[in-house]
Amino acid sequence: MNSEINIRQHLEPGDMGYITFMHGKIYHEECGYDRHFERYVAVEFNEFLEQYDPEKDRVWIAEADGRIVGTIVIVGRSGRVAQLRYFLLDPAVRGQGLGKKLMKYAMDFCQEKKYTNIYLLTTEELETAAELYKRYGFQLTKRQETDLWGQRVVLNCYDADLS
Repeated sequence: MNSEINIRQHLEPGDMGYITFMHGKIYHEECGYDRHFERYVAVEFNEFLEQYDPEKDRVWIAEADGRIVGTIVIVGRSGRVAQLRYFLLDPAVRGQGLGKKLMKYAMDFCQEKKYTNIYLLTTEELETAAELYKRYGFQLTKRQETDLWGQRVVLNCYDADLS
């Protein structure tokens, strides 16, 4: 994709549906996840929207040609803890540095808000993302094998100490 990519930090009508769609479609194509994964994303993203507080939460949405091509979200949790969520890039924009840019925005926001710990949950097959997380100081802290989304998956929890 050679179009200019713009990044915004506000939610617009249709974002929840589009972000849910992207997760459902891309994770089905790349990981084989079934429709239950899309439902999981819809429920969790709806919870994020209901509790959204711009003082502790932030969303970055990358757009090109009028469509969303990347997302990352920071959700403020209890105390000085944040969670990184919904980090996804359209395959057409991967390898152009957009993931690094979104990660930097998210980590800078966490520093600005004085979060001392940030965590994320992901699956083991997302090796490229895991390498990026590690470059930003995340360490694998928990690994659990389970049946989810129509298959056997390995869930990984990564934590980064920002104190």
